[in-house]
Amino acid sequence: MEENKCAIFLADGFETCEGLIVIDLLRRAGIHIDMISMNETLTVTTSQNVVLQAEKRYIDIDPEDYDVLILPGGKVGTKNLESVDSLKEAIKMHYSEGKLTCAICAAPSIFGHLGMLKGKRYTCFPDFDGAYGGTYMQELAVTDGNLITARGMGATLEFAREILKQLIDEEAMKKVQHGIQYEHSFRNE
Repeated sequence: MEENKCAIFLADGFETCEGLIVIDLLRRAGIHIDMISMNETLTVTTSQNVVLQAEKRYIDIDPEDYDVLILPGGKVGTKNLESVDSLKEAIKMHYSEGKLTCAICAAPSIFGHLGMLKGKRYTCFPDFDGAYGGTYMQELAVTDGNLITARGMGATLEFAREILKQLIDEEAMKKVQHGIQYEHSFRNE
C-alpha cells in the first residue's frame, strides 16, 4: 500500500483534542502525519494553554508534498489558520486536485469561505455554520467526496475514523479501534 503523507496545521488557539487525538489515531494506524506549526517557532499553544512542540514550521514546508491536509478547530485557532493566505490557497488547490481535505469544529468555516462547501454535505460546530451553499448535517462527522468535516471536540474520534477509512483497510481499522477500546459492539450498548 502506498504511504499517505498527512499534515495537520497547528495554530495558536487550536482545540487540543482535535489536534492530538487525530495525530494519535493516525500514528497508531501507521500513517505518516507531520505536526506543522503555523508560528515562526515550533512551539504552539492550544486553546487550553497546553504548550507543545510541532515537528515542522509551515514556512519550511510545501503543502503540495502532502496527500491529506487536516485543520483542527477552536475559535482562535481557526481565526489564526484563516489569516494565512498561502494556506488558504494551498487548501483550495489541494481540494481541487481531489486530495483528501479535512476540518473539524470551527475550521470547516474556512472551507465555506473558500466556496468548497457548495453542493456538499458537511458539518461543523453549529455556531460556525453559514450560508455556504451546501447541506449542513446533524452528524458527528461527514464525508462527501474528498472532503471530511466534523462538529467539534466530542466528534474527534469519529473525525479521525473517517480520515482513516480513506487511508487503511477494514482489518487495520479494527486493530486501531481495539487498541483504543472503541469497537462498535461497545458503542451500541
